[in-house]
Amino acid sequence: MANRGGRRDVLQTLDDRELLRRYRLDRAGIMFVVDLLRDAITSPTRQQCSSDDLGLSQSSVSRVITQTLTALSQPNIVTQFVSFPLDARTLHTHKRAFMDIAGFPGVVGVIDGTHVRIIAPSEDEAVFVNRKNFHSINVQIVFNAACKILDIVAKWPGSTHDARMLSESGIRQLFERRYVPANCHLLGDSGYPCKPWLLTPYLQPRQGPQLNYNRAHKTTRAVVERGIGQLKRRFHVLHGEVLLRPEKVSKVIIACAILHNICKVRQIAEPLEDGDEDEDEDNDEDGGEEDIHIPQGNLAQSGLPYRANFTNLHFRDADGAGAADGSGGNLVGKLDGPGSCDGSMLQKYIGLV
Repeated sequence: MANRGGRRDVLQTLDDRELLRRYRLDRAGIMFVVDLLRDAITSPTRQQCSSDDLGLSQSSVSRVITQTLTALSQPNIVTQFVSFPLDARTLHTHKRAFMDIAGFPGVVGVIDGTHVRIIAPSEDEAVFVNRKNFHSINVQIVFNAACKILDIVAKWPGSTHDARMLSESGIRQLFERRYVPANCHLLGDSGYPCKPWLLTPYLQPRQGPQLNYNRAHKTTRAVVERGIGQLKRRFHVLHGEVLLRPEKVSKVIIACAILHNICKVRQIAEPLEDGDEDEDEDNDEDGGEEDIHIPQGNLAQSGLPYRANFTNLHFRDADGAGAADGSGGNLVGKLDGPGSCDGSMLQKYIGLV
């Protein structure tokens, strides 16, 4: 069926399965996004468009994509769908969900970096070459236990170390200025500095509590690898080399993150295709970052004594079980904190995220 302009109306001619395969959204999801962006884009952009079979010129497709990316990357849209929780009730829910995975207490998110390959930019080309020797944007991302994105930073050149991205990020400010309540932790790999709020694995764990801690840490942190794999599988543009300027690639990544979360909230199934995997192909196995020196100053390993006490308190038993409510037990309860704060506090740090 064609519309008055002679273009094919895919919502009328394709079923949800085919829409999902082609556009990663079902019919209701497409209409949700159209309504979301209706006031932010010009009239021609409201049509369903793709270069595959809708009869649009390449220039029209490019214009539509640019307008849509700009609209999706506006702060008022981003914070509707990607926002780190600050209220005690939501954080408690996250703790319980992570606790159910491997008995690791007090976890509210898992963090990692992943590279999105780009063509060599015309300016500052060298800083975009990562340690695997290809040009990329290094993306910092935080997931909850259901692989929903809680925080994303998609602006750093590929040569930037994960620890540097963290040090300049809004998520660090939220934790270190205690806008995130006490008793809350992120889990990260050994490429990050160990902090009282960011727990990393032991590089050479001893038998007993340290080994129990590492096992639970690895199993729990695997969520971030699955989450990145799901994001890149759903949006294959993030798998290959993106043929755009770095600034526009950053918008593409943010747009994909928003659409990923919309799919999670709306329970839109992932399009499974031959050759797809559920892991991040850029991920390093345990110890992959161990030979990288963590800079001092703001990135110092200030959490090592905390981690040692935390490990001895919660992982003496082989089960590695923590407090029944997922709070992390008595040790973290000794920390002072504001308790909770509402989402308006996050607005202060939008520019940092």
